[in-house]
Amino acid sequence: MRKSVYIAIAAFLLSLAGTDCLAQQEGEAATAYLTPTCVYEGDTIPHVALPAVYIFKPVTFKNKRQQRRYSKLVRDVKKVLPIANEVKRAVIETYEYIMTLPDDKARQQHLKAVEKSVKEQYTPRMKKLTFSQGKLLIKLVDRQTNSTGYELVKAFLGPFRAGFYQAFAALFGASLKKEYDPEGDDKLTEQVVLMVENGQL
Repeated sequence: MRKSVYIAIAAFLLSLAGTDCLAQQEGEAATAYLTPTCVYEGDTIPHVALPAVYIFKPVTFKNKRQQRRYSKLVRDVKKVLPIANEVKRAVIETYEYIMTLPDDKARQQHLKAVEKSVKEQYTPRMKKLTFSQGKLLIKLVDRQTNSTGYELVKAFLGPFRAGFYQAFAALFGASLKKEYDPEGDDKLTEQVVLMVENGQL
């Protein structure tokens, strides 16, 4: 008797669930999401990759000045990191494209056109950066591309242009040869970058 009651209740609940599904289909089209699955001990279960969450030791400040410097670093990373990512994409696209060109003359012509386009596009944006943001950009370009600004200019435009741009940067106390050091001088910057990239800051 008890078993038949449970069966009746289960059948009733299933009929409600079916009615609800039909009502959804008659109204608006139901949205379906495909989810990867895996089989575990005979059961098929959804497999969802969750984003990493970075947890660092809380930053402590000895005084208000240190707190302001940290806030400025966060603000600068948020402003400069998108530009470094654009540089990374541009380097990859340019390299892939020039590999399809037939000879050195065609490559040089294309690189001159790219240089002109980059100057037109980025000069107004670069003028709006502060000195510290410009230095941070040089380091973040190295982080994102695994090449210093000097190495990138040298690879695409030659050693003469690389030397010219390095000398120009040196006039302002900067260096295109500056490398990113996530385990040393740039450890705090690396924490901020990771958290900004992950949407935690």
